[in-house]
Amino acid sequence: MGALKSLNKYFLRYKWRLIAGFFIVIAARVFAVFNVDIVGDIVNDVETYIKSGNSNLDGLKDSMLFKLGLLLGAALLSGFFTFLMRQLIIVVSRFIEADLKDDVYAQYQRLSLGFYKKNRTGDLMNRISEDVTKVRMYLGPAIMYLLQALVLFAVVIPYMVRMAPSLAAYTLIPLPILSIAIYKLSRAIHVRSTIVQEYLSKLTTFTQESFSGISVIKAYTLEPNTFRDFVTLSEDSKQKNLDLVKVQAFFFPLMIGLIGASNLIVIFVGGQQYIDGTIAELGTLVEFIMYVNMLTWPVATVGWVTSIIKAAEASQVRINEFLEIEPDIVNTVTEHTPINGAIAFKNVTFTYEDTLITALKDISFTVQPGQTLAVIGPTGSGKSTILELIGRLYDVTSGSIAIDGTDIKILNLNDVRSEIGYVPQDAFLFSDTIGENIKFGKTDATDEEVYAFAKAASVHHNIIDFKDGYDTVLGERGITLSGGQKQRVSIARALIGSPKILLLDDSLSAVDTETEEEILNNLQQLTTNTTTIIVSHRISSAKNADQIVILEDGKITQQGSHNQLITEDGYYKELYVKQLDEKEM
Repeated sequence: MGALKSLNKYFLRYKWRLIAGFFIVIAARVFAVFNVDIVGDIVNDVETYIKSGNSNLDGLKDSMLFKLGLLLGAALLSGFFTFLMRQLIIVVSRFIEADLKDDVYAQYQRLSLGFYKKNRTGDLMNRISEDVTKVRMYLGPAIMYLLQALVLFAVVIPYMVRMAPSLAAYTLIPLPILSIAIYKLSRAIHVRSTIVQEYLSKLTTFTQESFSGISVIKAYTLEPNTFRDFVTLSEDSKQKNLDLVKVQAFFFPLMIGLIGASNLIVIFVGGQQYIDGTIAELGTLVEFIMYVNMLTWPVATVGWVTSIIKAAEASQVRINEFLEIEPDIVNTVTEHTPINGAIAFKNVTFTYEDTLITALKDISFTVQPGQTLAVIGPTGSGKSTILELIGRLYDVTSGSIAIDGTDIKILNLNDVRSEIGYVPQDAFLFSDTIGENIKFGKTDATDEEVYAFAKAASVHHNIIDFKDGYDTVLGERGITLSGGQKQRVSIARALIGSPKILLLDDSLSAVDTETEEEILNNLQQLTTNTTTIIVSHRISSAKNADQIVILEDGKITQQGSHNQLITEDGYYKELYVKQLDEKEM
């Protein structure tokens, strides 16, 4: 149970509810046992009346009415305390389940970008849903039933031994056999349950990726292949579930069979002892039969609870794998650090940990507040990596990055990122309205601000053409919009927060040159006090920048203004001539 120790902090959080639940479990079981004692007394009264040959029923009626009243009162109190027990223990398990999901999700948000490159979305979703559900079964039902079993054992078995020691010994023989058998059965169930969980993760991952990539599937007419792969995976999953169900099918027949065996022992052995006078009262046999049935489920739960705990531990191990990961990027500064926008790279080298590709090799440049830097280069030259390092999505392998003359590592990470407007290469929009997607850049923005920045991004006229305008709800990942519209909505989202640093990662690649020119002109007016870094493959996006950097194979091969670079032989001039020819054609 080593992995489950991490849950102790949650138990301490709700300790008073759990302590109250423990005492209520005792009260509920004591009243349940009291019921059995009353039933035994009633049977004994009837037996005494029959043996005495007394024809006066009034005394028997009065006694039985009184004891039936006690029986009803004890049953109601037992039911009431059982209700309270479930309200305390099971509800606490739901509270802890919610807390654990919150903590897992918070950890997911803390973890660095590299983590998400190594792990699949479907598996992450399964751990926060299915695995946490398995853990909740330990937190609630397992603890509750284990407490019930312990209380019943502590109360009932001594009472049975005191009433009829030899009959108690015979009666309890099948119960350890039942517990051991269910324990063995539970181990087999646990193995198969783990396999079922793994296949559930595979199914979740497969379907999530299929839905996210539905446009590619349809474009390449891959529906039959995808469906065939899904059916294969689904059939495998079904078979693993059937393997589990086949083992689970033994559970209740085994339990009922051994309950019957215990009852037969009580009737046979107890009947013999009643006949030979070892047991003086018939009510004792009735009580023993009721006690056997009362103890059978708690005994069975010992094995069942063991299975739950094993499944919970396996799930908690999976959860802890992520909870125990320390993010690569940690905010070590608590005080506020204002950002003005000066950026300096000094001998920066960066290697991606997952691929071991060195994306940047000893690069240096400086951008002053309010200036615009354009970064141009072939695919894979490290352009996007520069933007990711400025946003501190990664830390440099060697060298340093400074903002306003201070190393980025000793700036408040929240302050840095809150002052950055970032438009990624693959524009991502949430499944919300267009207006709300723009407001993600400034959550308290007014509608007028949303309209103004949508106009600046040259997308307002497209939005108002939709039936619901800015209230149009987008499909997953913004699939409702075209590539160019998604890019422009992302630009509006980045601009609305009036950031000190604006990062554009080839974010005009899906728009025509006329729209590009309009957006660039608007940007020039809106970002006079904003440091802007534009990554692009187009000379038209870079030509008005204060400084242009050419990256090739992670190294700076050229640096200067547009007018300087078109006079130098190299990548920039070649690209300029090529794109000029294409424009003229």
